[in-house]
Amino acid sequence: MTEEARASIEDLDIEFENMSVKVITNRVFPQIKMADGFVGPADEGKELEVRHWVARELIRAGLVRPRDEEILDIRALTKVHWREMIQTGRQISTLPENFYPKLRRYLEFLKERASSDSAASQEYDRAIRLAYDIRDCRLRKIVTLAAAPAQTENVLKSLSGEERFLYDSIFALVSSWKLKILKR
Repeated sequence: MTEEARASIEDLDIEFENMSVKVITNRVFPQIKMADGFVGPADEGKELEVRHWVARELIRAGLVRPRDEEILDIRALTKVHWREMIQTGRQISTLPENFYPKLRRYLEFLKERASSDSAASQEYDRAIRLAYDIRDCRLRKIVTLAAAPAQTENVLKSLSGEERFLYDSIFALVSSWKLKILKR
């Protein structure tokens, strides 16, 4: 992976970490000082909006849980996989918002649990297979789109930020190659 591609994915990941997410409190807790301000005080069952990195720490502490619609789990991953596999080669569906950052964190979570929990280990193996299938299927579609004449914004809006960066890079490379290959 080039430095530019690595930086692009890392930049998108940092952007994701600083986005707001809604969580539900599991119990009453006092005001907590965080690096960028305060969280709480909060009553049980209250909805809070915090940055992803704050939510992760509050979840680890057992103070909050993510809202159901914020969670990427095996069921949601299976749905994305199924939708991706039934489409033709040039069709590319829209992924759930922040799919790749959520997927990376979900796989990391399962991997941590897999060493001590056989059910989590099986779920991790299944999730990895689904993730690779989704990645590879979408990669084939992106390469096909990038090798074709320029796509409309309507087609490209289905790509995630990470995929759009890949498409733009491949399209530029292929376009340059096409111009040069038949010149003497």
